[in-house]
Amino acid sequence: MSLVRAGGAAIAVVVAVVLQVTVFSHLAWDGVVPNVALLVVVAAALVRGPQFGALVGFAAGVLVDLAPPADHLAGRWALALVIVGFMAGLVRQESRITVPMALGTVAAASFVGTSIFAISGLILDDGTVGVVEMLQVIGIGMVWDVALTPLLLPLTMALFRRIDPPRFATW
Repeated sequence: MSLVRAGGAAIAVVVAVVLQVTVFSHLAWDGVVPNVALLVVVAAALVRGPQFGALVGFAAGVLVDLAPPADHLAGRWALALVIVGFMAGLVRQESRITVPMALGTVAAASFVGTSIFAISGLILDDGTVGVVEMLQVIGIGMVWDVALTPLLLPLTMALFRRIDPPRFATW
């Protein structure tokens, strides 16, 4: 990975997490904020593939795990976003990215990522949220993430295309 690509990804992840914990925290719906870091991970994976998506997912997940007001065991978001990044990168390999495909990928990534985070909390006994509350959080999270997709995903994907363009046409 080139230094330019790594630096651009690091900046995108830091900006996303800062926006998520500052600006978007004021827009919480039943305590659920949009997962801006997840959108950056999906964008990276859709542009660069599963390995890059997993790397960006790990970095974003660790940052989300450690950013205040984190109230959970560190590593849960890192695990979730690594899997999301890899999964979204596999979508890129299968077909040309269209708007419906991008929306579907974000919805699936939001469902998978939030579910992994929630299930890992049950396994680790980290919190007192029940299954019904978890399903509500997963649904609200999906709505938030899909709603923000038209605003954030094209910009982030354009950023990842601009920094260190691929040496061959990807689609």
